[in-house]
Amino acid sequence: MPDFNGRCHCGQIEWSVQIDKPGHIFCHCDACKVLSGGEFTQNALIPKSNLHVTKGDFKCYDYQGDSGHPVHCYYCANCTSHAYHHQTVMGPDTILVRTSLLEGSKDFPVALEVYGKNRLTWQPELAETFETVPPS
Repeated sequence: MPDFNGRCHCGQIEWSVQIDKPGHIFCHCDACKVLSGGEFTQNALIPKSNLHVTKGDFKCYDYQGDSGHPVHCYYCANCTSHAYHHQTVMGPDTILVRTSLLEGSKDFPVALEVYGKNRLTWQPELAETFETVPPS
C-alpha cells in the first residue's frame, strides 16, 4: 500500500497516510465549500490507523453533519489547513483525509463525486456522482 506525505500550509504539522487505491473523492457539500473556500474538497476514505502524524499536533472542532451525527474536523491551529475529518456516522475507524494536501496527489484520478446535488451549475461531472453519499 503506497505511503503519501502531507503537510499543512505553514509546515507546523506533517503526516503520512497509506491509501490502498489513490484517488480523489470530490465533495460538493456546502460545508466543504465553506471550509475550503472553493467549489469542492478532495478526499480519500481511509482507516484511521493509516494516518500517522509525524510533526506537530492537530486541533479539533465539531459540527453536526447532514446525518445528524458529529463531524470532528482536525486542522492546524496556526494556518487552519484541514487535514482530515472524522464523520462519526461512518464508525470509529474511518476518516476522510484531504488528498489535496498530499505530495503526489495531482496525479490521482477523480474516483467519485458526492453531494452532486450541490455541484455548481457550471462544473462538469468528472466521475460517478451521487446526489448525497453512496448507499451503504
